[in-house]
Amino acid sequence: MTPPAEEEPEHSPLTTKDGWGRFVDDTPTCPRLLPARERKRLTEQERQADDEARLDYHARLVVVATPTVRRVFTTGRRLVLLNRHQISGRRGLIVTGQAGTGKTTAITQLGRNHELLVRQRLGATAAAGRLPVVYVTVPPRATPKMLAIEFARFLGIPVFRGDTQTAITNAVCDLLIKLRAELVLVDEIHNISLATRAGAEASDQLKYLSERIPATFVLAGINVGASGLFSGVRGQQIAGRYTLIDTEPFPYGTTPQRQQWRQLIATMEDSLRLHRHKPGSLTRLDAYLHERTDGAIGSLSQLIRGAATEAILDGSESLTRKALDGITLDQNAETAREQRRRNRRRRQDPGADAA
Repeated sequence: MTPPAEEEPEHSPLTTKDGWGRFVDDTPTCPRLLPARERKRLTEQERQADDEARLDYHARLVVVATPTVRRVFTTGRRLVLLNRHQISGRRGLIVTGQAGTGKTTAITQLGRNHELLVRQRLGATAAAGRLPVVYVTVPPRATPKMLAIEFARFLGIPVFRGDTQTAITNAVCDLLIKLRAELVLVDEIHNISLATRAGAEASDQLKYLSERIPATFVLAGINVGASGLFSGVRGQQIAGRYTLIDTEPFPYGTTPQRQQWRQLIATMEDSLRLHRHKPGSLTRLDAYLHERTDGAIGSLSQLIRGAATEAILDGSESLTRKALDGITLDQNAETAREQRRRNRRRRQDPGADAA
C-alpha cells in the first residue's frame, strides 16, 4: 500500500506572525557536496534527492553581509537601545534607494537578528511570551484603516466589516504593548504619498502608531524622498525623527570599490554546491557581472541563483559566462545593460546613431 503523500506546510507570508516566526527560526543546512566516486554509487532516486536538496539550497542561497546590511543593523540596533527608556519622541530609521539594492533584505535581517538577540538575552521561556519584531508592508493607495488592518493581520486579530479604524488601531496597540514589541518594520513605504488626502492620513496613522507603541519604527521604500514623504509640515516631522540610510548599487569605479565587489562575488561563489564548478572562475567575471547587474545586489543574487539552478538541471554543474548569459534578469538590469552597450557603440562609432 502506497503511503499518502506528505502535505506541504501551509504557506504563511512574512507579514504574518507565523510566517515571521518561521523566517527567524529558519537555518537552512548547506548540503554536503558528494565526491564523484560516492555520487556514482547513488541510485537514480538517491541522485534525484541529492539534486533536489541542492536546488532548494540554491533557491535561497546565503544572505551576504553587504555594507548596507551591516549599516542598517548597526544603526537599527543603536536606535533600539536608545529608545528603550524613551517615553515619547522615539527615533526611527528609514531605508531608501533604488529597487534591487537590498532594502527589504537589510531590514528583515535587522529584525531577525534582533529577535534572536532578545531570545538569547531573556532565555527561551521568558522570550516565548513576547513578540519582539513586527513586519508589515504598506498596501497600494493605503488608507489609515488599511494600514491598521495590516498590523492586525500580522498579529492574527480578526477584523470584521463593521469594525472601525479606531477599534482596530486600539486592538493592535494594546496587543503590541502587551507583547512588548521592540522593533516595527514597515516596508513599501513609498505607497504612502503625502500629495493625496488618503496618503497624508495614512502618514498620520503611522505617526500615531509610533507614539502609542513603545518600539523603534524602521521604514523602507523606493526613493521615498521623491514620493513626497518629507514634504510639508508632516514631512518635516518625519524628517526630524528618522535617520536616513540611502542604499545604492555597488560602484565599480575605483580599486577599493572593485575589490569590495569581488569579495561579494567570492562569498556567493564559496556558497555554491556544484560538482564541476572551478573555484575562482566566477570571481574572475567580476566586471561582466557588474555590467549584467548594474551593481544591484538583488539582480546579482537572481543571476547566480538562476544559473546555479540551471547548472543542476542540465547536468553541467558549473557556472560559466555562457551559462550566465542564458539567464534573463529583471527589466531594470536588462535595460541598464542595453544602454551601456549603446553608449559603447556610440563612443566607438559616433556616426552610428545618425546612420
